[in-house]
Amino acid sequence: MLRAMTSPVAHVLVVEDEAAIADTVLYALRSEGYAASHCLLGGQALQRLQDGDVDLVVLDVGLPDLNGFEVCRRLRALPGPQAQLPVMFLTARNDELDRVLGLELGADDYMAKPFSPRELVARVRARLRRALPATPVATAAEPGWREHGAFAIDREGRRIRYHGQALDLTRYEYALLEALLQRPGAILSRAQLMDRGWDSSAESADRTVDTHVKTLRAKLRAAGASDDPIRTHRGLGYALEA
Repeated sequence: MLRAMTSPVAHVLVVEDEAAIADTVLYALRSEGYAASHCLLGGQALQRLQDGDVDLVVLDVGLPDLNGFEVCRRLRALPGPQAQLPVMFLTARNDELDRVLGLELGADDYMAKPFSPRELVARVRARLRRALPATPVATAAEPGWREHGAFAIDREGRRIRYHGQALDLTRYEYALLEALLQRPGAILSRAQLMDRGWDSSAESADRTVDTHVKTLRAKLRAAGASDDPIRTHRGLGYALEA
């Protein structure tokens, strides 16, 4: 979740030990009007993040002290709103296991080097647009919203709230939760969920669905879930108790 900003300019922290890459990212972000600062080491980044003046982190994995996965893990363990800070991995490590690990640790995006600065800025913009402060619970007076128990969904706007709090969802997390909300209580198989949320079979491993369900559960807990509303039915799939 974004901090309450006194300025409309979002602040991005770039954690990268290669000077040329850091300069490229900083230039691209500043050219688009963002405030951007730089840390060489993971330990420095964690100290900076505790100050609460950062809105998103672009994080390399191969840092000289702590690797980026460990930085992300420690960030998610921090008390307060900093733990929900959007994290984008930018790394040369692009095999499936690394991408899955990054998502399981709570990363919001994963971009491989070499990269397009324009695409990176577009992804940063998309993450910041989703990471807005919580808004009041939906009511019948709000057009487009439909309530499902503790959930409220605006399908046209691709937004979901839980107990009145806006959920900061990735594309796949939204697709999974929307599919479950369409048939509350029904058990949907992984194949059914993939059919609704994925564009290509290359992204459609069962483990990928499980990974996104795991990150979705973590966001629901952060939004106040005392019990897990997503039920696992072994050998069958998932169901939602809305």
